[in-house]
Amino acid sequence: MKIYEGGRGLAGAEVTVDGAPLDPRFDVRTFSPMGFEWTYEGDGPRQLALALLCEHLGDPARALALTEGFMRLVVAELDNAWMLTGEEIAAAVAALEEGRPTS
Repeated sequence: MKIYEGGRGLAGAEVTVDGAPLDPRFDVRTFSPMGFEWTYEGDGPRQLALALLCEHLGDPARALALTEGFMRLVVAELDNAWMLTGEEIAAAVAALEEGRPTS
């Protein structure tokens, strides 16, 4: 099971997957050239949502389609320092794809 972690340090917002830096996936779409953010809805959180979904799903088109909902459901609700498991991401994706209420 993969572990995704984020925090803020002197270098700014940093996000890892199993201890390695998470690719922001600018090759798929650039929402925020400044990189990742979280705790609110906006372009930085959209970039994080896309990157998390691309890494977790391995399907950039599916990740892009789910980005907005995932950003609102998960990324906007993260604390300053956070950890997500692959299982938690999978559960959020399932809720979004099944159209279950997310609030």
